[in-house]
Amino acid sequence: MTKHTHSPLDDSVVREGEQETRQFHLIPNNNQRLATLGGQFEENFKLIERRLNVGINYRGNLFKVTGEHGATQATAELLRHLYRETEATDHLEQDLIHLFIRESGHDNYQSSGSSDRSYQVISTPRMQVKPRGENQLDYVKNIKTHDINFGIGPAGTGKTWLAVACAVEALKNEEVKRILLVRPAVEAGEKLGFLPGDLAQKVDPYLRPLYDALYDMMGFDQVTRLIEKNIIEIAPLAFMRGRTLNSAFIILDESQNTTREQMKMFLTRIGFGATAVITGDLTQIDLPRGVASGLAHAKEVLKNVKGIGMTEFSSADVVRHPLVQRIVEAYNQFDATDNSDARR
Repeated sequence: MTKHTHSPLDDSVVREGEQETRQFHLIPNNNQRLATLGGQFEENFKLIERRLNVGINYRGNLFKVTGEHGATQATAELLRHLYRETEATDHLEQDLIHLFIRESGHDNYQSSGSSDRSYQVISTPRMQVKPRGENQLDYVKNIKTHDINFGIGPAGTGKTWLAVACAVEALKNEEVKRILLVRPAVEAGEKLGFLPGDLAQKVDPYLRPLYDALYDMMGFDQVTRLIEKNIIEIAPLAFMRGRTLNSAFIILDESQNTTREQMKMFLTRIGFGATAVITGDLTQIDLPRGVASGLAHAKEVLKNVKGIGMTEFSSADVVRHPLVQRIVEAYNQFDATDNSDARR
């Protein structure tokens, strides 16, 4: 362990292995400005801790930040910058904090020495959800460290289930203020005709898998209450145009049935503090003949874009009944043979 003193005001850095604790003062010592810096229920500090992967402790104007070197340094600079802002305002908008974090170059700072242990269990009110296999683990890790994530693969690989679990955990931990469930209302090879009821009732049949996951993880009564309070919102994809979504966890399910224009529209709705998970199966596209899938297009367009998580599942990742895996493999093999014959 080594200690380096940086100023006569007890500002210092104590290092132990990959971790360090950085101690510093915010000047001047002003209780009102310090309260503004932390925000209501210290929500600003919680946001910074989550985005920069650090721990923040303080007494008065003496702060201690624990984490990796780059992260603690970025946090100290960020807190000093934000504290200067409190001289002219008694409220710091979280959009401003997100912007400063992004400009710091340490957004979603990842510890080089960390293991995947923190991603192995997702905590929801009624159960602990555990990713199975390397792909599911990578998928959850991406969701927790990226603002936009794609989960692409066949049925039964846990794409939607894990996305809902991460959304519920984020809401429980107050990392987001609401959950938004979105799905294109495309009929799976069937004509359902006129659907009665209000908007939620018309879209309900398409969102049933998402509801089932929510009920399992939170219970029917709590889900119902949160829907009534608009903390959980159900929206058809067509109704997303013109919205900007901040501090929300958004799940776009069955995204293989979006058009290119719909996918671009959806992706550009994402605001500060939002996490978006886009799931889909490119072998089950129900769009009209000749209409290209927005998911397939986005997969190619965004594959090298920094900050976007992309997880591809295969039949080997199926976690349903063993027959489901064999069915998926049989269809894939048949389609490959059929396409090969067609080219001859």
